Amino acid sequence: MPRSTIARIDLQALRDNYALARKLAGSARTMAVVKADGYGHGIRPVALALAEMAPKYAVACLEEALAIRDAGLRQPVVLLQGIHEEKDLADCHSQDFEPVLHSEAQLQWLAQCRERPLFWLKVNSGMNRLGFRPAELPGVMAAIDAMGAGPRMLGFVTHFACADDRSSSRTDEQTACFVEGTAAWPDRMRSVGNSAAHFLPGQPLFDWSRPGIMLYGGSPTLGKTGPELGLRPVMTLEAPLMSTRVVRAGEAVGYGSAWVAEQDTLMGMVAIGYGDGYPRHAGTGTPAAVGGRRIRLIGRVSMDMLAVDLTNAPEARAGDRVELWGGTVSVDEVATCAGTISYELMTGITARVPREYR
Repeated sequence: MPRSTIARIDLQALRDNYALARKLAGSARTMAVVKADGYGHGIRPVALALAEMAPKYAVACLEEALAIRDAGLRQPVVLLQGIHEEKDLADCHSQDFEPVLHSEAQLQWLAQCRERPLFWLKVNSGMNRLGFRPAELPGVMAAIDAMGAGPRMLGFVTHFACADDRSSSRTDEQTACFVEGTAAWPDRMRSVGNSAAHFLPGQPLFDWSRPGIMLYGGSPTLGKTGPELGLRPVMTLEAPLMSTRVVRAGEAVGYGSAWVAEQDTLMGMVAIGYGDGYPRHAGTGTPAAVGGRRIRLIGRVSMDMLAVDLTNAPEARAGDRVELWGGTVSVDEVATCAGTISYELMTGITARVPREYR
């Protein structure tokens, strides 16, 4: 019989979060970002759950877009990372994929392509990862027109570096840079809005917003959890309590004897570890829950198990379900304790943890 460690996926919560994103986007339309296997939730069930709501999907790469087609869905799919080979353009054309082009090499491939897909241009407004600088856009647009690809060019995309930090001025600076850089082509669509931008008062989202982490209930905003922003947790990560025992004062638990009991403590062992994707750096004090009562991790996370302090849940017994994150404990809380972000936790859950959908 397999162990009962599981990630429960609430698809209605996903739809509710998308509805909130759409509301916050105002007049902008909202594409659903389902890259990285639907942020660890499963790209096929996630895309299917949003099929009646989302007019467009966004992914990182071609293979993710093809997974959406394999699910039988026909909405346009934006490839945020563009294409990696010239032949990918033919696939984009035949499959109604919209690559975001960001380099001279990609433009050369476009010039040599007979059947061109609809596409976007990436503008480097200050994040300095990919894209054309605003000063380069006149030349880029002239080259696109010269090759006869102008009618296939949908619009401009940029990405914010600091939208998660409401105290930062960088988002305003990037927005101004983007607006000025694209002003000569007012008939083209524009897209800037990551999840965090949806929660910035007064931030324009233009024609298309691109919510990602917020769809899955994780917070895109520093200092806030998903529930504090009105988001519903989509993934509940659960594992069984394997055993309980009293650790006596002065005894240590786990590798490196990293935690030593100051007094007799009821301890439980939980069947999940970093081999399942639970963060190894989540140390003593990281919250979990059993029976709706919050408890805490103690000692180091092992590959296949971890220890919890059951002082707040003395009635807990072997076989009880332990919530590692979900409705009682926010994934954002766990991420903070592990020194990371909820994105990494959700996408890091390994294949040996089955997903159960409802």
